Order: sequence, then C-alpha cells, then structure tokens
Amino acid sequence: MQARDLMTTDVKTLSPDDDVAHALKRFARVEFSGFPVVDDDRFVLGVVTESDLVDLFEPEEKVLWIPVGLPPFVDTLTYQIDVPWENIDVGVDFVRNSGKPVSEIMSTDLITVEPDDDVEVVLEHLSGEPNINRVPVVDDDGRLVGLIARQDVIRAFHEKRLE
Repeated sequence: MQARDLMTTDVKTLSPDDDVAHALKRFARVEFSGFPVVDDDRFVLGVVTESDLVDLFEPEEKVLWIPVGLPPFVDTLTYQIDVPWENIDVGVDFVRNSGKPVSEIMSTDLITVEPDDDVEVVLEHLSGEPNINRVPVVDDDGRLVGLIARQDVIRAFHEKRLE
C-alpha cells in the first residue's frame, strides 16, 4: 500500500493571505482539525490547525508587571498570576487577532510524503513526535496533490481486514 492509496485528493486549503476570521469560519464548517496553507500554484507553505487558533486566545504569559514609583519608574514588581479561563476576554482577543493573516500563525515545520511513499513512511510520521494528525502529500515539485489523515489510514486497514 502506498500514500496514493490512502490520500484524499479533494483537499480543503487556506491561502497564506486568508485572515484568522476566515480560518475560524472554515473550521466551523468542517469536521477536521487542520488545513494545509498553499499558494496560488498549490505549493504547501504550512498548516493551520485548531491548536494554532486556540493559542491566539490563551495567555502566553501569566506574569503581571507593576511599575513602582513615579515615571521614570525606578523599579517594577513582578507577580506570577494564574488567569482563570472564565476571565479571559475572548472577544478582545478575537478582535485583536481576526485580521491577522494565517501566514503569521501557521506551522511551517512540515512533514510531507510523496504519492509513491510506502504506508510504513506514513505510519512512521503519524505515530511519531510531534503529534501529527494529517500529512500533506506533495509531488516532486512540492505541490499539494492530497492529504492523509489518521482516520484515512485506520479506514484503509479496516477495509483490508474485511477483505
């Protein structure tokens, strides 16, 4: 079995110029958790996942800096705080980030396979670190020709067992 036997060829993608608001709408309408980001020639530039979007709404730093004294401040106090999720203002985060292009939030450290790669190569990528749920399938030039998700592999093995 090769990658071409497992891949889906009708791949939904994003453009690097699409904004975060557009990506959120696309995620709301599909049942999968990531989109390849491709240019006009279908070259794979990155992947945007639900995790990339969640990171926009999660405080990266839980440190509060409080200036002490009159300007110019002579000192600062630093407090470690734990912000409960219910106190995070998702609306403000959405407004602040909705116009960002997906090129600013996409993962660019990609693992890809080619159509003729053996299923063992695909399995190695999907079962390794980091935790990857989908692998873009690219031709010799790096253009997207398909996508293999974990469920595609599971479905293929299940069908083989039923034969």
